[in-house]
Amino acid sequence: MKNELLWEPNPKRAENTSLFEFIQHVNTKYEENFDSFENLHKWSVENRNYFWDEVWNFFNVIGEKGDHPYLEPENSLPGTKFFPNGTLNYAENMLKKSDSDIAITFWSEDKIKKRLSWSELKNQVAAVANFFKKKGIKKGDRVAAYLPNVPETIIVMLASSSIGAIFSSASPDFGVEGVLDRFGQIEPKVLVTTDGYNFNGKEINITEKVKKVVNSLRSVKDVVLVPLLNSAEIFSSNKAIIYQDLLDNYKSERLDFIKFKLDPPLYIMFSSGTTGKPKCIVHSAGGVLLKHLVEVGLHSNAREKKKFFYFTTCGWMMWNWLVSSLMLNSTICLYDGSPFYPNSDILWTYAEEEKFNFFGTSAKYIDALSKFKNNISEKFELENLEIIGSTGSPLVHESFDYVYNNIKKDVHLASLSGGTDIVGCFVGGNPISPVYRGEIQGPILGMDVHVFDDDGNSITNKQGELVCIKSFPTMPIEFWRDNEGKYHKAYFDKYKNIWNHGDWVTEKNNGGFIVHGRSDSTLNRFGVRIGSSEIYSLIEKNEYVDDSLIIHLDSVGNDLLILFIVSRDKFDFDQIKKHIKENRSPRHVPDKIYNCPAIPYTISGKKLEVPIKKILNGEDPNNVLSLDSLKNPESIDWFIDFRKKELKTI
Repeated sequence: MKNELLWEPNPKRAENTSLFEFIQHVNTKYEENFDSFENLHKWSVENRNYFWDEVWNFFNVIGEKGDHPYLEPENSLPGTKFFPNGTLNYAENMLKKSDSDIAITFWSEDKIKKRLSWSELKNQVAAVANFFKKKGIKKGDRVAAYLPNVPETIIVMLASSSIGAIFSSASPDFGVEGVLDRFGQIEPKVLVTTDGYNFNGKEINITEKVKKVVNSLRSVKDVVLVPLLNSAEIFSSNKAIIYQDLLDNYKSERLDFIKFKLDPPLYIMFSSGTTGKPKCIVHSAGGVLLKHLVEVGLHSNAREKKKFFYFTTCGWMMWNWLVSSLMLNSTICLYDGSPFYPNSDILWTYAEEEKFNFFGTSAKYIDALSKFKNNISEKFELENLEIIGSTGSPLVHESFDYVYNNIKKDVHLASLSGGTDIVGCFVGGNPISPVYRGEIQGPILGMDVHVFDDDGNSITNKQGELVCIKSFPTMPIEFWRDNEGKYHKAYFDKYKNIWNHGDWVTEKNNGGFIVHGRSDSTLNRFGVRIGSSEIYSLIEKNEYVDDSLIIHLDSVGNDLLILFIVSRDKFDFDQIKKHIKENRSPRHVPDKIYNCPAIPYTISGKKLEVPIKKILNGEDPNNVLSLDSLKNPESIDWFIDFRKKELKTI
């Protein structure tokens, strides 16, 4: 049964997209007659040499493609090289413009507002790149940023890329151990950091944390300080230079872009690190460029004069995704701080003033707005807003309703799903197809996505594992210094030569997808696997439930399904069980329900289902999670105490 149709673009709107223009481009060149996204997607996975060639051509990538074939070997998974004889520079493609148009806007809550033109951006990148070269930084060296979501972070990344160095970033809300768990593995030669940041109306000084990080990272030879608080106490060291002094002393009239093969590393990203040290995931410059041209350019309609925003930190892959819209000559809009300070309208005030075309956020944020009963459409026109992007966790049916009823009726709601592993998406939205309630519209172009059962059979209308059966550009190059085969084990253990992403999903007959949660946290109840989102979507739409966590314990002598809720009011737990039974099934009904003070989250906003399950099963908390990877580490204590006192009595 097809879900309710919520939105469909009118013909004029569909035709005014890069995706529509790309279809016409392919039709003309290959004498095809594609009239839908579905037709194009089928062609993109069956004719991959041609598809990726045309992505390069359509977007006028600066570089050399090299000789055909452009995928070699075409059907190897893993192992395919994209444009194996080609060369390019990622930063050069990001900095095509150098005029007075605005490249970056920046808000820090309601305190700071800045604009940076393309020429100013390019000049600062040139200065930082010159500084790196003078300090002996070369291809393959690591540059780390311990910074908020500010323009300087982007500048450092582009400068690093221009000379072939490898960039990595961590948000300043990471604790010292969290930063060292990440940067300590990759041994950066340069650290760019700050004295603090603004959050929830307060100035958060991190000078002491920075001192500890610098003193512990023996590999760091130079430190660049971006003083955002203008603190009287600036970290002093003979290694350190203030960012403005760098711009003044290393000003350069010339910005050289060194062209490399497509597969050298662009940046190193990190897994959440909830169960030990995070994996260091290495992504290639060419792979990122190609994949993001498809996702940001074709699926999200980034182009010149468009304003692109994603609420993110530098510790989440959506920052990297957002920054890539620069190569489409779009203006990127950065925000650092709380999305609810001074009130829950702040991001929409930003959207209205700067005329956002794309507004990206998390499913959790949309859910929070719904709980606040914030009717955005009554306060803001949002005339320019074309797309609302959502990712981070499954977007439930009720959140679709909220967007169309309370934000904007004529808007493309693009739910996305992918991960840091691929710095992109497997499935997502597209601007020429309809949006159905509760569904991600379909696969991303070039991604041969299926849903498999445990035996490796492709299934529809049933829950199963999300897989990709053909190679794609942002498969990681490697896990940094992985000598134990962790890379292959992470993605290829379950199905031979098939990428298994670890998401539990359903593919609908119409090509749409529903994500039920991570497959390692699914609930195997009476022989039937249940996605945790099926319970969250039902429980959390209650206005008195602030949050919830469902845990299935099957290794303590009993089969127990436990629901933890954060609530402002006392509940009749029997009524909750009845509600779940009537609206889901008997197997969804928890055996026990408890009130708790808070649900633990990673800094990137993911619930700690698996680590909490391990703690409740009796494992040592120190072995199953790193507190510095958590948004609210104090929340763990309650669950440890619950294990000691309550669980024994069940």
